[in-house]
Amino acid sequence: MKTFFIQTLGCKVNHYESDGIASSLEEKGWLKGEKGENADVIIINTCAVTSKAGMQSRQAIRKIVRENPNAKIIVTGCHAQTDPEAIKKIDHIDHIVCHKDKTCIADHVASARNERIPLIFKKIDHTESNSFNGFRHAVKGDMTRAYLKIQDGCNAFCTYCIVPHARGSSVSMPKHEVFRHLRELGDSGFNEVILTGIHAGMYGLDFKKKSSLLELFTQINQERPVHRVRLSSIEPCEINEGIIRLARPENILCDHFHIPLQSGDDDILKKMKRPYDSIFFKDMVQMIHEILPFAGIGVDALIGFPSETDKQFENTYELIKSLPISYLHVFPFSARKGTPAYHFDQKTDEKTIKERCAKMHILDKIKRKAFIDANMNKRKEGLVQNKPDKKTGMLKAITSNYLTVLINGRPELCGKILDLVPEQCDSVLTVRGRISES
Repeated sequence: MKTFFIQTLGCKVNHYESDGIASSLEEKGWLKGEKGENADVIIINTCAVTSKAGMQSRQAIRKIVRENPNAKIIVTGCHAQTDPEAIKKIDHIDHIVCHKDKTCIADHVASARNERIPLIFKKIDHTESNSFNGFRHAVKGDMTRAYLKIQDGCNAFCTYCIVPHARGSSVSMPKHEVFRHLRELGDSGFNEVILTGIHAGMYGLDFKKKSSLLELFTQINQERPVHRVRLSSIEPCEINEGIIRLARPENILCDHFHIPLQSGDDDILKKMKRPYDSIFFKDMVQMIHEILPFAGIGVDALIGFPSETDKQFENTYELIKSLPISYLHVFPFSARKGTPAYHFDQKTDEKTIKERCAKMHILDKIKRKAFIDANMNKRKEGLVQNKPDKKTGMLKAITSNYLTVLINGRPELCGKILDLVPEQCDSVLTVRGRISES
């Protein structure tokens, strides 16, 4: 039996796509191997979000080539798309596959040599003819919660971001395909599906008959193909009251919103080409909190953008400090070749960026603790994960508002939805609770 191995770098969307390629190969009778085993084909799904990610992708390719001299090597992903010439300089690569052909990799690999679909590298598409490429069957992966990519690409061209150059214009999975995949996942026993995309809030705007994310969620809420859905992230300008209200307890959407703020300073936001200001962001977060007082609200912050002064950093810090944020993802700015920000003057020095990030990480812990305290001793709906907590061996459940709670219980509860009550939190913010019987 032929074997394959996939190494994935980067974001959740990349991991979803790697799982889709793996599932497609397994459907064709191929066996998925482990790292370090001798596989017939090795696929490296690269990342390009920062210059460091590109470098790490090339290092991973060289290491795999060195350790697997007899394997067929296929390289795909965002770094392969944005800098194929750098990949070509690495010896012993059999194919560099463009973003558009990711879903064809399994067909190409598994076909007889004389029947193979040619994989011709294509430049990224930002024309109206661009369309969504999805997998034939739902991607199940090996996690308790399944992912479903409903959108790809981005039209925003923020000045620091390479992603539009790696994935093309915003395109959406046809609505009937979304429901077919959701039903397939529900029938397979998944109780939660995370709807993901590069710019998910743009869902449906590329259709001839325009639709929207709100319209999609409303229909999902009516049809209930799975127990609950979670949105991986959403841009500030694409959150609206309708979407927020669909996350109320009686509805299907989880009360958890992950929102890229990036900066709390209006001048920096303009330089980033972000389409909102700090007041808009503040009002939006407060609207979520007013409608859903216990909702999880996560925020991305990009620290050390060129020309960011101490005062501008403090504006970001104070804005986040003032809001009911649950957790932060803090990213140090890294100049990405191929983006306008790469050429911006007044670079912030690494020492300053590191100090500012450290301050944001402390704020993150404060916010996490406050969110945990607000949810303590309140009944929550949790999904028990298939794998127990490594340190304690206790079952691990994720609540709809994105708290992780450790509970005692039987292994048969894995994958099940149940009511629980968070009761204790230790110094490292590990939350323990109990199953609610009533």
